[in-house]
Amino acid sequence: MDKLAVFGGQPAVPRDQRSVTWPIITEEDRKAVLNVIDSGELVSNSDTPTAVDDLEARFAEKVGVARCVGLSNGTTALQIALAALGVGPGDEVIVPALSFIASGLAPLHQMAVPVFADIDPVTFTMDPEDVERKVTSRTAALLPVHLHGMPADMDALQQIANRHSLAIVEDAAQAHGASYQGRQVGSLGNAAAFSLQVTKNLPTCGEGGLLTTNDEALADKIRMTRQFGEIIEAGKPRDYISYHLGWNSKLNPIQAAFAASQLSRFDDYEQRRQANVSAFLDRLRPLAGLQVPAERPGSTHAWHILRFRFDPAAMGLDGVRPTALRGALRRVLRAEGVPLSQYQLMTLPQQQVFQERTGFGRGYPWAALEGGSAPDAGHPVAEAIIEDSLTLQKRHLNPDSGPLLQRYADAFEKVWGNLDLLAKLARAES
Repeated sequence: MDKLAVFGGQPAVPRDQRSVTWPIITEEDRKAVLNVIDSGELVSNSDTPTAVDDLEARFAEKVGVARCVGLSNGTTALQIALAALGVGPGDEVIVPALSFIASGLAPLHQMAVPVFADIDPVTFTMDPEDVERKVTSRTAALLPVHLHGMPADMDALQQIANRHSLAIVEDAAQAHGASYQGRQVGSLGNAAAFSLQVTKNLPTCGEGGLLTTNDEALADKIRMTRQFGEIIEAGKPRDYISYHLGWNSKLNPIQAAFAASQLSRFDDYEQRRQANVSAFLDRLRPLAGLQVPAERPGSTHAWHILRFRFDPAAMGLDGVRPTALRGALRRVLRAEGVPLSQYQLMTLPQQQVFQERTGFGRGYPWAALEGGSAPDAGHPVAEAIIEDSLTLQKRHLNPDSGPLLQRYADAFEKVWGNLDLLAKLARAES
């Protein structure tokens, strides 16, 4: 049996094989950026078509929707979608309890109250049964997150939305290319927000966002909202009239050109990534007490982040606390060369911004709710996942990472072959 690296053995992933690049920047990407610089069309409110228009058209076709609007980042995309749908003070928006902080802040920025629903223990997406329990007369929208690239249970959520006349804004920031029942995420609700942040499956050279919708009037309103509420039309002079509340949340043409160049290779990268991740997870599934990321039947997973859950009892480690096992596994696997991280340290409702409810001052927007907001009863599934899981990020996005992922699988198998030593470390962690 191989000696664990944490005790002085050779790591399963040699140090000279750990480097991996993402995003992959090609000469085509560089040319796309330089072409924009040379063109002089450096802002999206030009009176001639820009790289932003090109990316919008191409991404709308990719997702299978009527319209796409480029924005400054994914967080802004979520907020502007809610704004364009009329969500505001006195409203509630149901959000999953486990997500990136932007999912909870977007309603807050609209002076709406985020109400947190628990999540499914396997897919990590919003639990429709808990969503139903959280709907009130003040609920205006659902904000399902396709977390880590796994589509939420959209049929069940759409049924809830239909019963209560609610809007749906998809948070697809981590789910480019994922599909649900044969349809691309981004085409399943009233609107959908994507992030182009440099770590995403579809990256730009910094920050960026896209909003997709099949509603032409909504898309027009979103375009106005991204620039001060003005109407900007190619071939017409700007009149500087603000027709409704807006922001300055435009996508830069340089970033759009970079993302469009990446989009031209997206399908090839995604096909290879699917094969790499599937082969990796196939090797991990037999390991006792290890829950690997799962695909919902009828859906495809984009694998933006891989989250693994650990069950001490199923591993034969009775009496070991999940947090202690998580800490020991993180230490041991990182020593073997697998860069696992905890990622979120708490659920969204446990974040200080939602605990203190200071908001915009004097307790708003919560104070705007008649009768006050209901007390938070906790989110046991999301809280358990925080305690017993670790994530793998970014390294597997490179389409040539297949051999590296197999080395990672070697490391997992090596650790599972030393569970007696892992138990000692976990008990020491306790």
